[in-house]
Amino acid sequence: MRARRVVAARLVVLLQLGRQRALERCRHTVRQPAELDHRRQQRAQRRQSDPRGVVEVDEDGPTGKEALRAHYRYTDRAIVPKTMASVSALRLGLLHGNYQAQAERVLVECTKNSSDEREMVNDVWYVFNPSLVSCKKAMASEQSAIDAAREDATAKPDEVVAAELERLYVPMTASLAPTPESGKLAYPEYDRLWTGGIQPGVLTATIVTGMIDHVKPGEVHHEADDLGYWETMATMDELFYARPKLSVVSVDPPTDLSTFKVGSKTVSGLGFKDFVEWNVYETGFPTGLTGLEKKDLERQAAKRLRDRWITFEEKVTVRIGKAAPRPTTIRVQLYFGADEAVTPYRRAIKTSDVLLYNGHSYVGEGPLDPANFSKKDFPQSYQLFFIDSCISYNYYNSDYYAFKTNGSRDLDMITNGVESEADGSGAAQGRFLAKILSGKTTSYRDLLKTASTTGTDYAWGKDALRVVEGETDNRYSPKTTPIQITSP
Repeated sequence: MRARRVVAARLVVLLQLGRQRALERCRHTVRQPAELDHRRQQRAQRRQSDPRGVVEVDEDGPTGKEALRAHYRYTDRAIVPKTMASVSALRLGLLHGNYQAQAERVLVECTKNSSDEREMVNDVWYVFNPSLVSCKKAMASEQSAIDAAREDATAKPDEVVAAELERLYVPMTASLAPTPESGKLAYPEYDRLWTGGIQPGVLTATIVTGMIDHVKPGEVHHEADDLGYWETMATMDELFYARPKLSVVSVDPPTDLSTFKVGSKTVSGLGFKDFVEWNVYETGFPTGLTGLEKKDLERQAAKRLRDRWITFEEKVTVRIGKAAPRPTTIRVQLYFGADEAVTPYRRAIKTSDVLLYNGHSYVGEGPLDPANFSKKDFPQSYQLFFIDSCISYNYYNSDYYAFKTNGSRDLDMITNGVESEADGSGAAQGRFLAKILSGKTTSYRDLLKTASTTGTDYAWGKDALRVVEGETDNRYSPKTTPIQITSP
């Protein structure tokens, strides 16, 4: 087993339903109070609607003010751990009205009220956790007060008392039922990937990694010290281990990655694998360098890599089914340092058969927001996206299918249901991509196991409730169309 340097998980945070709160990458700088994800509400299918005009009354009698009480059923797809497979209903709650004005109360009653939760005071909905015992008690107490107010006001069934209008919480029940496709074994469309969708005879996989650490104003932060850089190098370490013949063929914008000047010394003859050794294993540095010089060299390399497209290639021979073997190029595009600029993501989507993203979700309002793209940004060939960011299932999922003429037939999505561990994510994505490129036609179930964390477990297992979408209409079968990859 190869030794690895262990990077401690930076932050442990929450999610709803008793989930473990994880990771620094899920925190975000608040620019303005954010509201609920209206896109998901608009997509929801309302099967039942029963709005009624009502009259608001206060404790002293009717005011004559009109109000509206609406009953509706919200239907959507959700993700739960397998430990909840037999659970058919959950009693939860919603925030009501101008809840942001009562953020302090929400923090005390319906969060763990830690320093991490308190950082989200301007986005209190994000840390609202109705599954907490304290929150359930607060909701029950508020409902009891509303019921008492109705009795005191002798309100009719179709009337609303002031306490109801001013409530902070709305208790609700979520009914759970398995989807028809649950449990079915599915595969990526390997035959279509190896044929070459973006470019015939080329399988193009792209890795986009963001900066993960949160830097305080005025703080000096070097790329090489960022957790995102470590994860990038860990991804490439796994990939080089599986495919050692991958080599750099281009750098865009162009720069020299082989020669650096450290103080009065010139270091030359370097390659990308040296950068991996320095960062992941803290070995392989040129001889004669002091500790400070090694750190300087590593920081220079990281700075030179940031915001550049590094392209690696390997020539292989591929046989699909009974067809004759044919020469094929494995192409891996790497981009480190992605932030909120949309341009790198647009290039990645347009040029990739397989796209892996590792970074922040920006609460769904960042550069991967589907609103930033149009159909022209998406090739109409088959693609596989793995968006490894916090709660990416909520933000970067089915909206992308509208950009594909054939919808999910030409796009599979892997996303996370809850906040995800940043530490170890790079190596996990490297193992995932290595499996894709191995020719072993691994099922999605086993691919997700490959991409599971090797660090601290979640309460339910080894991943952030990761799920595949778009695979139910896939047709590939390794029994009917085996694939063989050979390297010259």
